Amino acid sequence: MACSCSGLTQCGSICKKSELVVCFGELLIDFVPTVGGLSLADAPAFKKAPGGAPANVAVGVARLGGNAAFVGKVGDDEFGYMLVDVLKENRVETRGCRFDANARTALAFVTLRSDGEREFMFYRNPSADMLFEPRELDVDLLQRANILHYGSISLIVEPSRSTHMEAMAIAREAGCLLSYDPNLRLPLWPSPEAAKEGIKSIWDHADIIKVSDEEVTFLTGGDPSDDKNNLKMFHPRCKLMLVTEGSEGCRYYTSQFKGKVGGLKVQVVDTTGAGDAFCAGILSQIVKDLSIMDV
Repeated sequence: MACSCSGLTQCGSICKKSELVVCFGELLIDFVPTVGGLSLADAPAFKKAPGGAPANVAVGVARLGGNAAFVGKVGDDEFGYMLVDVLKENRVETRGCRFDANARTALAFVTLRSDGEREFMFYRNPSADMLFEPRELDVDLLQRANILHYGSISLIVEPSRSTHMEAMAIAREAGCLLSYDPNLRLPLWPSPEAAKEGIKSIWDHADIIKVSDEEVTFLTGGDPSDDKNNLKMFHPRCKLMLVTEGSEGCRYYTSQFKGKVGGLKVQVVDTTGAGDAFCAGILSQIVKDLSIMDV
């Protein structure tokens, strides 16, 4: 049953049955070159844009008419307040946001290659999101979530890792579905081995997993177009696993059936946030009828 109000903040409270998707993780500034197809060194200028995969998903869900909230930490600085304002402008509940006076909001410089793919350079040493502590979590918000969505970046260092684990535990105890998009960013991890271990450390907790073809290859060393290889990643608790294949669409797996949906052919301009938009679309539909996950 949906909440009788049209949004999270209009009735002054959050109903447990409000079809609420809570997104946990990083909220940052992406600096994107004004001219595509160039390296960071060759780019003549950059423009700032709100970013962070979990935050992107929250905005996507809200723009699709759903109820979304974001839980994370930014710096007590102009960028941090700007980002939270962007969430509010997009009707995302921000009561779970925290501001750190001792660390800056994370920054990422993103190059757009001629094929539309990206390369990243991050500035977070440490950034505020890395310092998010368990005691700062909004427990009530997490308990009211129907779906908790997260990535893997918050697992890289403490205390954000412990905060991530605590958020998952609170949501799970309250009967919430857990949604995981690893969102591999190798430059942020100490090593590829650490990335693989960190991403897999919470793999078996998720009810919903979205993973890209490149991430499948990284995690398994196998062919992401091979169903047998992909099914090796499917675990007993998982209700739905999705393998995205860029322009080719995606493959889907449940305990009872599997299949493939082709992609739409478009001219690629920028793939930044494409996977997040995919997650937002999927979650915004699942949360409307959680019974479809009883597979």
